[in-house]
Amino acid sequence: MSALAAQCGVTLKPEARFHGLAARVQFAGQDVRLLVPTTWMNRSGQAVGPALNFFKLAPEQLLVAYDELDLPPGEVRFKFDGGHGGHNGLRDIIAALGNNRAFHRLRIGIGHPGAREQVSPHVLSRPSAADRRLIDLCIEEALHVLPEAVRGNWPIALNRLNSFRAG
Repeated sequence: MSALAAQCGVTLKPEARFHGLAARVQFAGQDVRLLVPTTWMNRSGQAVGPALNFFKLAPEQLLVAYDELDLPPGEVRFKFDGGHGGHNGLRDIIAALGNNRAFHRLRIGIGHPGAREQVSPHVLSRPSAADRRLIDLCIEEALHVLPEAVRGNWPIALNRLNSFRAG
């Protein structure tokens, strides 16, 4: 969301009632709200739930961008609905939405370190320069496809993004 805010020329500002940094932008002809939670990742629902309630938005209008262990760096996918897949941030968002899982997700691959005990250090550390480049390319491609998604053309956005491979 920070990359989208920068592309739109807005600054994300602290918004205490949503426990995050927020902005409002006009994007692809639509009024879009951006939110970057400032809570711990596993408490993301504490930010997302109140924001959806305040703006009277349905979960189906939500797009959550997150790091995905099950995709290698250089892969990015849209997904609608589903479980949390062990991602504690998604788990908390789903709980905050009354166990409603019907929202859009932007899954940005960071790769799995191989062993379960290495997951936390992997997620909390900076990626290698090569992985950072691949992740940035994925974010860039997502920004190119996002106008279609925002306009409601999810099949077009999904097809384009889900066939993308960086590098």
